[in-house]
Amino acid sequence: MTDTAHELAQAPTLWELVARRAALTPDAPVLIEAGTGRTLTFGALHRRAERVAAGLYGKGVRPGTVVAWQLPTRIETVLLSVALTRLGAVQSPVIPFYRDREVGFALRESGAAFFAVPGTWRGFDHTAMAERLGATGVFEAYEDLPEADPAALPGLPGPPATGTDVRWIYWTSGTTSDPKGVLHTDRSLIAGGSCLAHALRLEPADVGSIAFPYAHIGGPDYLVMLLLYGFPAVLFEKFAMPDALEGYRRHGVTVAGGSTAFYSMFLTEQRKAPGEKLIPTLRLLAGGGAPKPPEIYHAVVRELGCQLTHGYGMTEVPMITMGAPDDTAENLAHTEGRPPAGMEIRITDPEGKPLPVGAEGEVRLRGEAVCRGYLDPAQNAEVFDADGFLVTGDLGRLTGSGHLVLTGRSKDVIIRKGENISAKEIEDLLHRLPGVGDVAVVGLPDPDRGERVCAVVEQPADAAPLTLDDLTAYLRAEGLATHKLPEQLELVDALPRNDALRKVLKYKLRERFS
Repeated sequence: MTDTAHELAQAPTLWELVARRAALTPDAPVLIEAGTGRTLTFGALHRRAERVAAGLYGKGVRPGTVVAWQLPTRIETVLLSVALTRLGAVQSPVIPFYRDREVGFALRESGAAFFAVPGTWRGFDHTAMAERLGATGVFEAYEDLPEADPAALPGLPGPPATGTDVRWIYWTSGTTSDPKGVLHTDRSLIAGGSCLAHALRLEPADVGSIAFPYAHIGGPDYLVMLLLYGFPAVLFEKFAMPDALEGYRRHGVTVAGGSTAFYSMFLTEQRKAPGEKLIPTLRLLAGGGAPKPPEIYHAVVRELGCQLTHGYGMTEVPMITMGAPDDTAENLAHTEGRPPAGMEIRITDPEGKPLPVGAEGEVRLRGEAVCRGYLDPAQNAEVFDADGFLVTGDLGRLTGSGHLVLTGRSKDVIIRKGENISAKEIEDLLHRLPGVGDVAVVGLPDPDRGERVCAVVEQPADAAPLTLDDLTAYLRAEGLATHKLPEQLELVDALPRNDALRKVLKYKLRERFS
């Protein structure tokens, strides 16, 4: 990390970080929309976010007000989010693909006083959904993004002085049926973004890309990296191959990625024209959020002609470890990288006793990037041990060089294209479907998605055989988000169970159907 980036990383709040970068390089671009070509500079981000903050204040948003937003990846999305940091509001980003079930839960649990939506986006009317859910303070952030002159509002408070108060609520499926509200501070997000920035060895001449929903925890993670190093990112509101390639090429993207699924999509396109480099300027793919098979690393280096660095993060801790471009091929292919200074990784036995280097056990974390807990305080006792370490539910080991190797998950979570999916949520819905006697939902290895969702159903003897279309149509009608729908259905005479409590043995299903 350069001296300037190191100094900027000490900023107490995200707003202060925006202000410091704007003072350093006001005319340098920070956001470029792939579809429209619209560009925003660091200076304009600071000025316009100040005006949007004033406009929000005029609508009644105050420090501590909870504002939920469900917006795709556009310049206005970042403006709104940064404006909320200027006011010291509490913001609750919601993935734009979520529907009534998940959105309603987030609005109720957070007590959001305002809800920003995109209107009709990709054929779905988000405003109508907000009205169905009885949301308050609904406004369309693109047609009605409020702006005002800060000087005309003498009551407008100054920016927050500290970044250790909870001002972010992110949502993760975890292992339970309902999502969990994860509490973050400005400082925890800055610490996470600093880990990413430090590992990737980026420079002001680089051009990054955000091809995932900005409402994901990776959104501010990436913004912090842009602010620390002063380079821009191309925003992709809709990522689909091969259409997205034009945006990467036109804007000279040097750093791309997102998750394992993204790597696979780039490789698929490259294989259509093996003698021509897919993106001439590309020098690095980087991402995380899903398992990365070693063969994917080697294929990227060999076929795309660039380096691949992969990391480990979660909604509770946006960046834990990250591979570095100058690391060895062995470590880049087989580990998740190393943690930054300030991130403690402890490998323990199930009772929490620390294990020696090289031993496999539970992965536990402590550091500034770790969340402050959950919106429901009753959930905290389950994940924080007596020493203040977050119990991740993941299994792994540390090498002698400090690299982390993940070996599995004790949590029953499916990670598809970098998004956590609760198996129990889908199971609970399917148990109500006629023709289902019992069901187990598991994640199966998938080279393109990381994991795919597979429903294994035990039917009553007299039931007509279910089809995958039957299942998905039912789940859609129940309001389940599209990205959570099963992609594979297996019908079995009996689910495998243990002899003691008759608990379904999911590992046997994974072995059988992988």
